Amino acid sequence: MARPVPRGDTYQPARLKFFHGPMDCGKSTLALQMDHNHARQGRRGLLLTRMDRSGAARISTRIGLDRRAIEVTDELDLRELVRGKWALGARVDYLICDEVQFFSLDQVEQLADLVDHADVDVYAFGLATDFRSELFPATKRLLELADGVYQLQVEVLCWCGRRGQLNARVVGNRVVREGEQVLTGDTGRDDPVHYQVLCRAHYRSGDLGPAAPAAGQLPLG
Repeated sequence: MARPVPRGDTYQPARLKFFHGPMDCGKSTLALQMDHNHARQGRRGLLLTRMDRSGAARISTRIGLDRRAIEVTDELDLRELVRGKWALGARVDYLICDEVQFFSLDQVEQLADLVDHADVDVYAFGLATDFRSELFPATKRLLELADGVYQLQVEVLCWCGRRGQLNARVVGNRVVREGEQVLTGDTGRDDPVHYQVLCRAHYRSGDLGPAAPAAGQLPLG
């Protein structure tokens, strides 16, 4: 891929940055904020996602923000996607890639190619580990290739008050450790299959904590 003309008076090479954390830590929110900040400076980018919680081709957040995005399928070559935009006369300065743990290994390599050979910045956001506390293949490769790796600082708490680290898959009010690596779900406890962020100790013991208290407040006195 041909490298575009460097931007601005002081050339800064493109970089591949990976932002990770457990569920509920604000990855998608930061992805949309980063897109907003870059667009305000006149840069042009693409939003990409795979298997968003909304079930649509969008980057959605639990605080209500969402934007339309390009759905990354198994067949999509990200280099060809950018080439196609160039062919239409569009500029592509950066990619925002959400749910990047679900990208294929080839697609992670394509992201690195876009950084190294097309001067396109890539900002990737995703989970580090799956419900078995093992690295997703795409995450592992990003940790190996990224110019910068950043753990998100928005604190997610286990039910006990400790820092939440691991994403437990819950089926029938029980932590399960076997099954397909990719099984979409959210954090709503009413869903038959859902995910709950736990600290290491309670992830390992499978302790989901006490039942949620009834609505209302404690009486005074």
